[in-house]
Amino acid sequence: MFRIVEDLLSPDQVAHILRLADQANFADGRASNPHNKAKNNLQIDFSDPRFQETSRIMNEALSQNRVFNDAVLPARMTPLMISRYKPGMNYGVHSDAAIIPVRPVPVRSDVSCTIFLADPSTYEGGELVAHVGDGEITVKGKPGSAVFYPSTTYHEVKPVTKGERIVAIAFIESLIKDAEKRNLLYELGELIAEEGFNVSWENRTRMEFLKNNLRRMWDGE
Repeated sequence: MFRIVEDLLSPDQVAHILRLADQANFADGRASNPHNKAKNNLQIDFSDPRFQETSRIMNEALSQNRVFNDAVLPARMTPLMISRYKPGMNYGVHSDAAIIPVRPVPVRSDVSCTIFLADPSTYEGGELVAHVGDGEITVKGKPGSAVFYPSTTYHEVKPVTKGERIVAIAFIESLIKDAEKRNLLYELGELIAEEGFNVSWENRTRMEFLKNNLRRMWDGE
């Protein structure tokens, strides 16, 4: 399940977030995980008030986005954290931690989210690459776009060779723990939305019956 939302943030929202990021303090990305040898980036200082403001703006955009709500089925999530990658910085191959120790309640990372803020034409390298079987999925989104993918996936951020990569990341605990089950519910919901009025009302009701009861069956597993 890799879902890309092209226009999560408006250009004005992106510009505002970037202005706040320019004014914010950043710390070594290893501050939150000092033993992680793969991590080589900068992250916004959690004590900086701009961290709360930028996170709020992006959180509100996510909460109003249909794909996020329907595909991810969020239960809770971490605050959105801005990360910077200057030339020579990268994040080597890794999988995300299963439990993110945020307050007041730790978050189980079922789905990872990257929101792209910097224009990809302004930096070289810095692609988000997910390793799936023997293949790769590469994403380098435009400003304001987002990608959602299973936190269990091996992935990396390629070295930045020029310019600066600026993104925001978050980890989401889903109401449906299993990625394949989430995907099936999303696809069924899309089918109902697109074809539900092209079939008899009886068959539409049957599709809704399947979706609702699969959701009940899988919720909280």
